[in-house]
Formats: sequence, structure tokens, C-alpha cells
Amino acid sequence: MARREVVTIPCKINLHLGIHGEKDARGYHRVDSVMVPVALFDTVVVEEAPSLCVAHEPALEVLSEKTTVWKATTLLAKELGVEPAVRISVTARIPERAGLGGSSADAGATLRALARLWGVNALDARVVGVARRVGADVAFFLQPVPSLYLGAGDVLEEAFPSFEAPIALVMPATNGISTQAAYDEFDRMGSEPMGYEDLCAALRASDMRGAAAHLYNNLAPAASSLCGEVARVQEWLHDQPGVRASQVTGSGSCSFALCENTEDAERIAHVAAEECGWRAWATMSVGSPGKIC
Repeated sequence: MARREVVTIPCKINLHLGIHGEKDARGYHRVDSVMVPVALFDTVVVEEAPSLCVAHEPALEVLSEKTTVWKATTLLAKELGVEPAVRISVTARIPERAGLGGSSADAGATLRALARLWGVNALDARVVGVARRVGADVAFFLQPVPSLYLGAGDVLEEAFPSFEAPIALVMPATNGISTQAAYDEFDRMGSEPMGYEDLCAALRASDMRGAAAHLYNNLAPAASSLCGEVARVQEWLHDQPGVRASQVTGSGSCSFALCENTEDAERIAHVAAEECGWRAWATMSVGSPGKIC
């Protein structure tokens, strides 16, 4: 019987996203990123097969050979010296072009499943190296815990204790914002970021209220410039009772609210969807997934 691995992967939000003007040799901006996993999940199934096959549900508009999952698989196979003879099925629930890390999450989940199948640790330097080559956020999804990433947002600097918070996710009912477009807009109008030290101090102390006071994203103005509805969502969330703090995540178009309790998160998501016509979810941050092997 063909061996089979299943990985359920959460999305992420950025409590801090600081984009710098300088770029590395790859052309990537220097990025300070504090990410937290959130309970909105994709599922990736990897099983042995005669040859590489990748399928997404719902189907993507791009060829499977152009996806992060295909790229992650072929790069890791080459790195480990094995044939990529696997069938990969992705069931996507994380919205794309939202700043929630959907395609990066799928690539990270694929690398974790392949690592099990091919007998290496998911945090092996070769796997991490491949993750960084696939995309800036992919390494986070090899072990999605509250973390500070530096470099291009792809080098783990520090992991934090479990961060527990009810969360409402709200985004415009549009096609979203491409990461490239957001960065291009940032290059046109961007500014140097604030520091992340106060936020990290709050996370070390498991102080959710302290963390909520230091949310930051200097890519958010670019997202709002590209899609005015992003700013309207953010303003609306800011004014809702039961919201401790809110911010755009990643390059948008999704915003998140850290809520006082699950009832507030559910109410906010319901009103956002039913009365405002936006896409919305009531969810929670995710605790540690345990040891990755």
C-alpha cells in the first residue's frame, strides 16, 4: 500500500510587519515579521505515486507546475537526491491574496509531509533552506508557533510562548491584493519601520493586552492605497466594541481584530458578513503544534 501523509496547516497573522527599504542579493526587502498561527486551516495530503501530480481544491487559475507546492516538492527532491514520485492534494480554506499566508502555508505543509515520507526532520537545514527559496513565509509553516523572523522575514530569530486570543478575520469581498503589487506600491510610498522590541517583550511575558498595544504594519498603507475597502474594513474594526486592537495582516487584503472574548469575535464576524457584505471568520490563535519531526 502506498504510504500517505496528511498535514493540516493554519494560516498566520502578522502582529508586527516592518518592511525596510534595503534589499538583499535576491531582491527581497529586509523584513521584521512577528507571526502568530490562527485556526483557519488548509489540508495537504501527500502519497506515493508513479510521478509528481499536484491538485488543488478549489482549482487554481495557474498551472500546478507554477504553484509553491510544486516548487517546494521539486526543490526538496533535488536537495535530498530522491525522485518526486508523489501525488499531492491541497484542500484550501485559507483565502488567497489576503496576507494570511495561504500559498506559503501549503508549501510549508507539503515540505513537512515530504520530510516524513522521505525520512528527514522537517527542521533539517536542507528543508529549511528549501523553504526559504520557495518564499519568505514558508519557513514559518515548518513549525508554526508565535515567532519573530528577520532577514527577509525568513530567518527564525525567536519563538515565544503560546499566544491565546479570540480573533475576527475580515476582508473585502474582492479578489484581494497580490504581494508583488503591495511591495511595488510600498517602494513608491514606503517608510522605514518602527521597532518590534516592545511587542516581543509582551509576547515573552504572555501579555496579550501588552501585545495588542503594539500591533504594527508599515505595508498596510500600500494595501489601502491599492484597495480602498481595506481601509474601510480597518476603520470599521477599530470602532467595534469588544476589539482590543486591529491591524491589516501581511500585504492585505485581510484585517484581524484581537477580541475580548469568543462571543465578541463571533458577533463581529457575523455583522461584517451579514450587514457589511465582507468575508469574515471568527477564530482563535493556535497553540504550539508540539515537536516537529
